Amino acid sequence: MRRALLFALVVATAATIGCGGSNNATLSQNNSGSVFVTGEDAPLSSVVGFQLTLNSVTLNGQNNNAQVVSNTTVDFARLIGLRSPLAFNSVAPDTYSSVTITVSNPVITYVDMTQQPPALNTINGTLPASPYTVTINLPTAMVVGSNGLAGLRMDLDIHQSVAVNGNGQVTGAVNPVFYVKATRASDPDAQVTDLMGGLVSVNAGNNSFVLQGPYGHQLTVDVSNSTQFNTGWNINDMATPEFVAVQGSFQADGSLLASGVEVVTTAHSFVSGRVLQVTTDGQGDAQSVTMWVGETGADMVSDVDTIQTFNISAVSEYDVCFLNGPLTTAVFSDTTMEVGQRIFIGGSYSGGVFTPQMVSLRLQGVYGTFVPSSVAIADGNAGSFQLTNNGLVGYSAGGPVTVNTFNLTLFYNISGLGQLQNTSSAIPLVTRGLLLKDPVSGNPELYAGFVADPPQSN
Repeated sequence: MRRALLFALVVATAATIGCGGSNNATLSQNNSGSVFVTGEDAPLSSVVGFQLTLNSVTLNGQNNNAQVVSNTTVDFARLIGLRSPLAFNSVAPDTYSSVTITVSNPVITYVDMTQQPPALNTINGTLPASPYTVTINLPTAMVVGSNGLAGLRMDLDIHQSVAVNGNGQVTGAVNPVFYVKATRASDPDAQVTDLMGGLVSVNAGNNSFVLQGPYGHQLTVDVSNSTQFNTGWNINDMATPEFVAVQGSFQADGSLLASGVEVVTTAHSFVSGRVLQVTTDGQGDAQSVTMWVGETGADMVSDVDTIQTFNISAVSEYDVCFLNGPLTTAVFSDTTMEVGQRIFIGGSYSGGVFTPQMVSLRLQGVYGTFVPSSVAIADGNAGSFQLTNNGLVGYSAGGPVTVNTFNLTLFYNISGLGQLQNTSSAIPLVTRGLLLKDPVSGNPELYAGFVADPPQSN
């Protein structure tokens, strides 16, 4: 019982802290305002990769049009329940009431879970037109003032965008369904929760560093006395080469103010993705892991969007995002790896061989439908409910997935466990947290820092 209580305490701390680009832009000395753009995804369970080229994203105002994204290929499926920065731009002050999005070149990667281990399939999608353009009205107009800062949140609903046949198999037909919303940097749905990249430089005297983020952009990250570093690290200890995760909010100059910084590894090489199979020895210790590889270091880019098996029998360093030290082994180790987990493996690469040296459990999102009458409330929002997931996580659990929540869990578009308890329909939910093996049941369960009833797409 004491171990279970310790487990819950550790997980509650880690799950409610976000884990980790954008242009490293500086405002010109005029009266223009600025707009940051973030991307998210409401997924289709079997889809692990959905690349889509954003040819352009344009704000339509009363007096001006402002292009805020151009020629950027985004893998929306890797943003399940997470939020990543896509762009930062100066725009003319105006009231913008709609957004025009032009896309092309959809590529879908999905898992066939009827095979053992699950197999990967990739198909080039077909749009209604190529390129395909859609104009979407903002629920509330975006007002950009002189020297002001506004945000645009973009959700791509893959669940509605990708067609499947009667057997649930992806057909390749794609009709993109977006939800767009004006936000402020301080809003919960504007916070950057998924930014990982290589450290470029550090200016400890200025309390900042530069990160090489996605989409070829570098981003300046500022830290303050409120920024939480993982144990044993601070701005003075950071040095290249390191791989760093950040969460935080945009500032008017295009930088991020970090609420959390994690030095994930000092290793030069890494792979990151979803666990498909774990092979153990007679004592239950993981010897190898088969995973879909979503991201790699520069020396292993040929492994992206492939299934690879890695020998981890010699790995002794296991950690959890934004949490390390002796408590980590209470929740994640070589005996608690599970199918469906999102992990990061750091190591060395020589002579074409990757040698794992550490494994880190990352935050992830799980999408599914709420199971009515499954809510258990211990105190306030501390309790649990069940979620039907037809993807890797549901496959691993062998049925509905238990989602554990805490009084620090953020509920969005839903008031909390009390409302779920009174919900009799199987509504869609997006959750974000840590997928871990429960110490009592032995089943994989999600420990959530975020639960949302996703908005209806436009």
